[in-house]
Amino acid sequence: MFDTVDKRKTEEWLANLEAALNGKTPDFLVISHMEPDHSASINSFLKKYPKTTVVGNDKSFAIAERFFGNIFANRLTVKEGDELSLGKHVLKFVFAPMVHWPEVMFTYEKTEKVLFSADAFGKFGALDVEEDWACEARRYYMNIVGKYGATVQSVLKKASALDIDIICPLHGPILKENLAYYIDKYNIWSSYVPEDKGIVIAYASIYGNTAAAAEKLAEQLRAKGEKAAVFDLARSDMAEVIEDAFRYDRLVVACNTYDGGIMPVMELFLNKLKGKNYQNRKVAFMENGSWAPVAAKLMRAYFDGMKNIAFADTVVTVKSALDETAESQIKTLADELTK
Repeated sequence: MFDTVDKRKTEEWLANLEAALNGKTPDFLVISHMEPDHSASINSFLKKYPKTTVVGNDKSFAIAERFFGNIFANRLTVKEGDELSLGKHVLKFVFAPMVHWPEVMFTYEKTEKVLFSADAFGKFGALDVEEDWACEARRYYMNIVGKYGATVQSVLKKASALDIDIICPLHGPILKENLAYYIDKYNIWSSYVPEDKGIVIAYASIYGNTAAAAEKLAEQLRAKGEKAAVFDLARSDMAEVIEDAFRYDRLVVACNTYDGGIMPVMELFLNKLKGKNYQNRKVAFMENGSWAPVAAKLMRAYFDGMKNIAFADTVVTVKSALDETAESQIKTLADELTK
């Protein structure tokens, strides 16, 4: 067995497992990842199959005991590169710390060349096998694993030494064809380089005037042949905004001054970018204020500590509502972003 399931599905999973085993008892349960969406049913599993040996590393068992106590009567603690022979099949353990918890490990089955990859190469929508993989896998990666690009790069180097025919992630469909495509996507995402050319415009607006400025900019960018994705941060799925902010090479943030600061939803967005190591992009600012606009300055402060951020020279300042001055600045910014 490789891992278990979220506690909401424990009984259904155990029934399916019993049917599949058809009277047999599992010899081993391999723990890839201790996050509860995968590990919450370990205790129930061991009550049903107490003779099964649980396979994990030192950190796996340390975290497991915090969840369940010392329930592991039969345990096998493995180290990086250890192998476990099952007869025809041989399991090789490849550690993947911080992808995205410290105990994570992959298991490579040498006979059929299967990589059990824990959360790596996963996507939202486990059963939606017919939909485009990249969109939901990108959203999953950026919002779940995104902070740990350096460790993902390290694990990809380990994986490159393996002859892999099949990837079995803990989230999403089994991957059997064109594996180079999936690995290339992970290499791009974990390198923090833009995947596509395009401009994300993320705005927070109270009465619609900042929104109008954002839409005006998008209109001019599209007229120049640019991809422009516009998000109202108060109404959009934040995970999708984060996904596209990492996907494209340019970002515009637009916000009004609010209580001498910026809108809370914009603060949330900028903190999420910072937390996921946003870098290697060009960023521009649009602000709105009726008497003392300071949003551009405050938003820029979030990016000052991020790596390789280039700032647009043009800052659009709307004073309450669009006027000729603001529209002229929008035109200048559109020209700058499309040079």
